[in-house]
Amino acid sequence: MSFLLMRALDRAIYFSSVIGADTGMFYKRRDYSTIVGGKNPIVAHEFLGNDIEGKDIIIIDDMISSGDSMLDTSRQLKAMKAKRVFICTTFGLFTNGLAAFDKAYENGVFDRVITTNLSYRPPELLSKPYYMEADMSKFLASIINFMNHDLSMEIVSTPTGRIQRIIELYNDDMEIYQV
Repeated sequence: MSFLLMRALDRAIYFSSVIGADTGMFYKRRDYSTIVGGKNPIVAHEFLGNDIEGKDIIIIDDMISSGDSMLDTSRQLKAMKAKRVFICTTFGLFTNGLAAFDKAYENGVFDRVITTNLSYRPPELLSKPYYMEADMSKFLASIINFMNHDLSMEIVSTPTGRIQRIIELYNDDMEIYQV
């Protein structure tokens, strides 16, 4: 993984430092003089960051509502010659359905969508070839367990060591396959 793009800047700095990746961001420019569907429309996504050509990109945001913003961001990244684009979000709501994601996937706009199981996921999403679930069951069980035993939540809220171990295991596996 060579580049991490996030739209939630506070998490970008944390994750990029943990996994040792560059950080970039898209700035959403909105038209605040207009309201469409209860929202100010996005006029443009402006990229702030280094060259991403040939790099894998992870986009992380708190939620996918309609998905328009994520898909627009992914299109721009592919136009900038990103190698692969992974869309990661905590809450995948998909309020406008999955048709736009299906079409974008078929057109090579992104490679995977990863959401947690912390919100309802439409059954048709679970069978999509581009969808992956981040199962948060053990994480939530840990939080409940720590709270029930009146223990410090630091190890749960700061998973840096665990993330680094997972990356080491991944890198070790990649070395085996490259021989």
